[in-house]
Amino acid sequence: MMTLPNILTLLRMALIPCFVIAFYLPFKRAHLLAAGLFLLAAITDWLDGYLARRLNQTSKLGAFLDPVADKLMVAVVLVVLLEARHSLLLAVPVAVIIGREIAVSALREWMAEIGARRKVAVSMLGKVKTTLQMIALMMMVVGVGPEMPGLLYGAGMVMLYAATIITLWSMVDYLVLAWPDLRES
Repeated sequence: MMTLPNILTLLRMALIPCFVIAFYLPFKRAHLLAAGLFLLAAITDWLDGYLARRLNQTSKLGAFLDPVADKLMVAVVLVVLLEARHSLLLAVPVAVIIGREIAVSALREWMAEIGARRKVAVSMLGKVKTTLQMIALMMMVVGVGPEMPGLLYGAGMVMLYAATIITLWSMVDYLVLAWPDLRES
């Protein structure tokens, strides 16, 4: 079903390789182009959900693709940033965030199989985590360039650590909600 929200989600997925290419282009401000593409992707993330609800165009395809697009975009940006500024300080939140996304996705899939998917539906804490991640990553992509002050990158890193703490917190929340079903089986 090709609705406007689904088209926006597919656009977000198409922006992933565009972001990577832009980030590595051999000109001085390539990371600013990459940041612009990431910003566009972040806007489509908000806009597709808003429009799906507002226009009553929610669909099973959209419910499947939207979280996939979000997780892919965040994971790719994290990996690209880690490659650009490889450090233990960045590797820790990258591993935690990507690991959490895999664990929670697997938990949601398992809960859906046993008919308890609603117990681990996206919470407000998950939305806060996503918002903080997007802002942090945007700051870091802009701040990674040679002409940008390290302060912007550093502030993004602080926000990424805040997002990482919320990432762990939300994962624990999901596991606590799922624990009775996990214990039964």
